[in-house]
Parts: sequence; structure tokens; C-alpha cells
Amino acid sequence: MELPPEEEIGGKKKAKGPKTALMYAVDLLARQEQSSAKLREKLKRKNYDEEEIEAALQRLMELHYLDDAGACQRQFDFLYEESRSSVRQIVAKLLQRGFESSMIKSCIPSDTYEREKEAALRVLSLKYHRPADPRKMMANLYQKGFAVDAARAAVETFAAQMAERQNGAEDDEG
Repeated sequence: MELPPEEEIGGKKKAKGPKTALMYAVDLLARQEQSSAKLREKLKRKNYDEEEIEAALQRLMELHYLDDAGACQRQFDFLYEESRSSVRQIVAKLLQRGFESSMIKSCIPSDTYEREKEAALRVLSLKYHRPADPRKMMANLYQKGFAVDAARAAVETFAAQMAERQNGAEDDEG
């Protein structure tokens, strides 16, 4: 015996049929903000046809559920303010998320030196708990995408802070 589509099974309604591209896209957006390119890619993986995908993306843009420029700016701002990643790492991460290079570059503030220096200093303080070879620290920061000048300043500041801590500990003992 076949149950009607609205028949409840185990307290939940049985689905009426396969989800449309629009329904699936809304589900994805409800979980996490996405770029239109990433959303298109996920819909293609679910084997929706191209016309249905384009119609779904167009409808989401009309409803303001999908806004690449706004999403890119929000994600850049969050990563820029809340992480210890270099601007280069942030750009790479947003490119992977499907945002256009020009859109990402428009989000980058004109002067990032102080922020980069502070982020690099946070990286060093989390990784090194005692004095280390400055060349190793610089290499670590280069690998994480920090600019030479910001990395050098962070290493110098970190070394000075470590020296102060050691001098303070020696003074306490004496």
C-alpha cells in the first residue's frame, strides 16, 4: 500500500518528491553563506541541469539571498579582524570559496602594515614560547604569506618581548 505524500511517518511528513535546484540552494545558503560560483558548482555536482541552476541563482539574487559582493566583503572583514592569517592567506581562502579576484582586492584596505605586523606577532607568540632563531621565525611567517617588512618587524618585536620577559624573570630571582 502506497502512502499519500502528506502522510506522516514517525512524526515527520514524507517528502513530496526530489528537491528542486532552488530548494537545494536555499538549504545550502541556510547553513553557510556561499558565492554564486561555489553554489553553482555544488548544484552541478547534484546533477541539476544548467537552465534550472541559472534560474535558481537568478531567483536567489532577486530575493537578495545571494550577493557575491556583500558576502565577499563580510567574509573578508571577518577573516581580517578575527584571524591571524595574512592578507595573502585570506585572499587565497576567498578565491577557493569562488569569489572573483577583483572583488576580493576591492575589500583589502589601502594600509595593512600594522594589522599584518600584529597578526604575525600573534602567530609567533602561539608557535614560539622561548627565544628561537630569527631566521626560522621569518621563514615561518613567509610560509604563511606575510610580507617581508611586516614579518621582520614582528620578529624584532617578539625578540624584544622575549628579552624583556627573561630580564624580568632574572630580576625576580635576584
